[in-house]
Amino acid sequence: MSILASLVRAYERMADAPAPGYSVEKIGWAIPLLDDGEPAGPPIDLRSGEGRRTAPRPVQVPRPTKRTSGVAANFLWDKTSYVLGVTAGGAKRTADEHRCFLDLHRGAIGDSDDPGLRAILHFLEAWSPDRFAALSWPEEMKDQNVVFALESERRERFVHDRAAAKAAWARLSAENTGAEAVCLVTGRTAPVARLHPGIKGVWGGQSSGGSIVSFNLDAFNSYGHSQGDNAPVSEYAAFAYTTVLNRFLDRDSGHRIQIGDASTVFWAEAADAEDAAAAEAAFAWMIDPKAADEGRIATGKVGEVLRRLREGLPVDRAAAELSGVRFHVLGLSPNAARISIRFHVENDFGAITANHARFLEELRVEPPPREAPAPLWRYLVETAVLRKRDNVPPNLSGDWLRAILAGTRHPLTLLSTVLMRIRADGDVNALRAGMLKAVLVRNFERNASVALESACTDRGYLLGRLFATYEHVQRAALGAKVNATVKDKYYGAASAQPQKVFRLLDAGAANHLSKIGKTSPGRRVNLEKRLAEIMNLMDPGAQPFPPHLSAEEQAMFALGYHHQLGDFFRKKNTPGTADDTDDTAADAADAA
Repeated sequence: MSILASLVRAYERMADAPAPGYSVEKIGWAIPLLDDGEPAGPPIDLRSGEGRRTAPRPVQVPRPTKRTSGVAANFLWDKTSYVLGVTAGGAKRTADEHRCFLDLHRGAIGDSDDPGLRAILHFLEAWSPDRFAALSWPEEMKDQNVVFALESERRERFVHDRAAAKAAWARLSAENTGAEAVCLVTGRTAPVARLHPGIKGVWGGQSSGGSIVSFNLDAFNSYGHSQGDNAPVSEYAAFAYTTVLNRFLDRDSGHRIQIGDASTVFWAEAADAEDAAAAEAAFAWMIDPKAADEGRIATGKVGEVLRRLREGLPVDRAAAELSGVRFHVLGLSPNAARISIRFHVENDFGAITANHARFLEELRVEPPPREAPAPLWRYLVETAVLRKRDNVPPNLSGDWLRAILAGTRHPLTLLSTVLMRIRADGDVNALRAGMLKAVLVRNFERNASVALESACTDRGYLLGRLFATYEHVQRAALGAKVNATVKDKYYGAASAQPQKVFRLLDAGAANHLSKIGKTSPGRRVNLEKRLAEIMNLMDPGAQPFPPHLSAEEQAMFALGYHHQLGDFFRKKNTPGTADDTDDTAADAADAA
């Protein structure tokens, strides 16, 4: 099924979907009118909240016109520059916008005898922008969206909800429909949409919205067809897919997550609405457990699935009964006035959770991250300069999420980016080690272990272990508060060009071991044993410190370093166990 067809089906399953030709928009104020068009009082503030946290009310209104650089008015509602001819910014074309709004309603309302429509027309005919200040209407109203209401029914409905207003809007909409053709989405013959409604809410996109389907240059014309005729999508299908996509992209929709620069929406298709809701809740948990659980009080199947997840059950087991639910994940990114499809994954929800479980197993390392399970965005932050979410490399987030959900190879840009960040700041933490391990396991089919593998003879892994041991020796000799450790000075060179620095590190370690031996001879013996153990695993027929390491070997180097360093500092579970980090136990063992 195509993306647009599945979105149309999602619209048809929405319980509170706006009717075709209508849209839910953020409305800040309502102007109450008497039958003669005079304001019945000050404007009514429809916003909720206080101070800077005020939010406009979502109201179903006639679908907004698509604006680019021209002037075009909405029917029976709009921002104050169109409705009242006033704006906070002092725009140069405010007068043209207000005139456009007046002309539209003169033509659409005509000689209607409906009291609500007549009141609006009388109001517009008598209004002048200087009345805004004369009536002492609030400044904060400027540039907000405005609707109208008759004073006698303002608590029940707005003017655009009246039957005559709906009929007028239907006539106006019919004038702008194109010729009929077979819709590529529904397969039915219907009027073709020349322009598709704007899609808003894509991170980094234009506030006025963008388009997935758009033909606005002569170069895009084909066989004499222009605009929407190039790819005939019916008015109904265009309205349906943009309506549901705008709903999903809303911040609090429960269908949206931000993965790097990709605004990602997801939805489920199932015969049982409760199954679909449970699958969507489980997926949100997969991507970010904390965000999915914030303030959520769920009952029924959704609550049961979330309860199992909170208890630590893997997603593929917690949501096993949801196998058979069709699931969609769509990644979007802005491209000027258009919206690019970054990725689209469609699969059985059971297959998606199985792929995610495989991914989590690939990520697992010891010692683990402090935050476990860590949300996906935390891993992506580790690839960004200064660990700022805005600095996550373009395309990486979308490519990686697609690989996770589809079970395909991880993008190699993940490997190169993580290695670059480690060389830049020298931080080999559990999140970065996990990402490198995941790439090694899936892309290079390496048998990378979760914890320290003392028998592993891989050259990169052994060099990483050796480097961690040199760092530990330095700390044992000089104390924990070293201004610059060997990691701070030499990690980048050691992991890429070992031959340049390992002889120097070996000489430095000899001096440090000599100092340790004066105060803790047992500890010195243990550390020398560890160094000899690692060196003895080196291939005797190969050069122990090669001129350079490949990207794959550098990843093994980082994994070996993380494992070995974690092994040094892990707590021993068995009392009395001699450990090279414990001076007392090591000296006792030496004396014995």
